[in-house]
Amino acid sequence: MTRCSKSWALAALCAALGGCGYGPSRPEGDAAGPRLYETCATCHGANGEGNQQFRAPAIAGLPEWYVRRQLEKFRDGHRGAHPADTHGLRMRNMVRTLRHDGDFDAIIAHVTAMPAVQPEPVMGGDAARGREAFAPCVECHGANAAGDVGRDAPPLTSLNDWYIVAQLAQFKAGTRGTTAGDATGASMRPMALGLADEQQMADVAAYIATLRGQ
Repeated sequence: MTRCSKSWALAALCAALGGCGYGPSRPEGDAAGPRLYETCATCHGANGEGNQQFRAPAIAGLPEWYVRRQLEKFRDGHRGAHPADTHGLRMRNMVRTLRHDGDFDAIIAHVTAMPAVQPEPVMGGDAARGREAFAPCVECHGANAAGDVGRDAPPLTSLNDWYIVAQLAQFKAGTRGTTAGDATGASMRPMALGLADEQQMADVAAYIATLRGQ
């Protein structure tokens, strides 16, 4: 069993037992973030840089509103509920170990304070072709892929290209964006359906990587 799998199993056990003994409140507030993040670091990395082996994306420096909404989606079953979404299920079990609002606040404060990373592309996409395929994404994510809180569209430039491809593939397959209550996920599904195959998804991811710093 890998370290990540062990952490997933521990998280599931903690959720079943009611949160690993956490009390009704967390008086230390955001100071708990580094300690709570130790479990997350097993998959996401000590600096939030992500780990392709565990299919855990880079999360360092993502905006507070986006991290919060994704944690809430996992907690409430709007993500990670599809039986084919094994990685989402793992994350859902992890999130369910955060038993209090204070836990959410502490983790979010810690993750969003991390310096954003710029992962090296590994998917071999063609940025020139990806620019044209990215055109429909501009309306929500912006011309520089900087995101738009008003549209619930996250910034994309600090994400791993393999993660972008994996999520587009999930939207296209219906393993993400088809759960009741996931309105923003549902809005992404037609965008993914418009991409012909994984190569075109990799092209889009390659183009997004060129927008860093713009």
